[in-house]
Amino acid sequence: MNAYSPGQPTSLTFKSSITQGIKMSIDQPTTRALRMLSVAYFVQAVGALSVIGSLAPIEREWNLDNTASAYLMTVFGVTFALAAPLLQVLLGHVRRQRQVLLGLCVFGLGALIFAAAPSYTVLVIARVIMGLGAAFIGPVLAALGSSLVSSERQGSAIAMVLLGLSVAGLVGIPLSSWIAYQVGVRSLFTGIGVTALITALLIAWQVPNRTEGQRVAFVTLIRMLTHMHSLSVFGVAFFATAAVYTTYTFIAPVVQDVYSGSSDDVSVALLVLGIAGVLGNLLVTRLAARYSADRLLITSMGVLAILMLLLGVGPHALGWFFAALIVWAIATDVIWPSQQRRVIEHLAAHRGAALALTAAFVFCGIGAGAALAGWAYPARGFTGLLATSICLLILASVCLLISAKTHRR
Repeated sequence: MNAYSPGQPTSLTFKSSITQGIKMSIDQPTTRALRMLSVAYFVQAVGALSVIGSLAPIEREWNLDNTASAYLMTVFGVTFALAAPLLQVLLGHVRRQRQVLLGLCVFGLGALIFAAAPSYTVLVIARVIMGLGAAFIGPVLAALGSSLVSSERQGSAIAMVLLGLSVAGLVGIPLSSWIAYQVGVRSLFTGIGVTALITALLIAWQVPNRTEGQRVAFVTLIRMLTHMHSLSVFGVAFFATAAVYTTYTFIAPVVQDVYSGSSDDVSVALLVLGIAGVLGNLLVTRLAARYSADRLLITSMGVLAILMLLLGVGPHALGWFFAALIVWAIATDVIWPSQQRRVIEHLAAHRGAALALTAAFVFCGIGAGAALAGWAYPARGFTGLLATSICLLILASVCLLISAKTHRR
């Protein structure tokens, strides 16, 4: 893997490295296009998850209780999971750049309706509209980004697009929560809506409209959901996501109950995760050019499993926990782009449908992880969360091995 190996002339190695670097580089126009797609991911992530950090302002603005306000996140997730594959059946043949533009416009419209909503019913409708827009944006961004580069650079391109997701966790979610509390939740969603529409204009300007969509038959979805190879590929996404969110969902009570931290320490933990997540995303752009998606996935999931074992037996000290969170965030941010890259490599013939189904499985994994956390933490505490996450990582690894074996066949 090294650029220089003993016994090889240094001058030839240098020339070979230069040639490879030219071949593997991404030109500036394509880099700008990938950055615009990354901004779209940022907008989608902030619009989707800002409800979590804004529950109290939402409750005050519309006189809701905790259950009703939290349901707004559930509505979004369910809409996304159901709509992502079905939209590829109905409109998957549309050019991918236009799909992203349509998704951003619908998403932005939903956010503006949310900001102006006079009642809870309108809030729910607005979240459904935002979920529909996101169902267009999420699955198509990675496919569009990967189509703009050569096959050797697809892993790096996908990681560059997904950087927007990491930045959303680092800056967007905390900032949206601050705006909701200090300026108002209606102003927050007005800003999200306007930003989505501006992003659509920038993508229309910077991203080439040359990538054809993929017409998806409903029977194709059924086959992909019933065939061992494709189902095991999706299983990796589902179980890996569920494993991460089983522990992540209860990070706040874990900081306070297990490590005797304060509410400020919870904010520090989230900040550590965000910063390390960005570093992990930058790291995977380099690793993707050297290693296969399978190798990156199995390694990062192994690191997560070992880390969870160490958390279970380690000291209950915040410094130790924050150090563990750095490794956690880097490992998980290697998983997300590697997972999507693997879907593209294994199911290239039905890329649009495969990425849409992957997005649906990921959202289902988030829901399953949160549900398992709600059962495990009250019953078994932090140890129960970690044990459940490790079991899910084992299932993800089994799915990875099965899909690799069936792919070779």
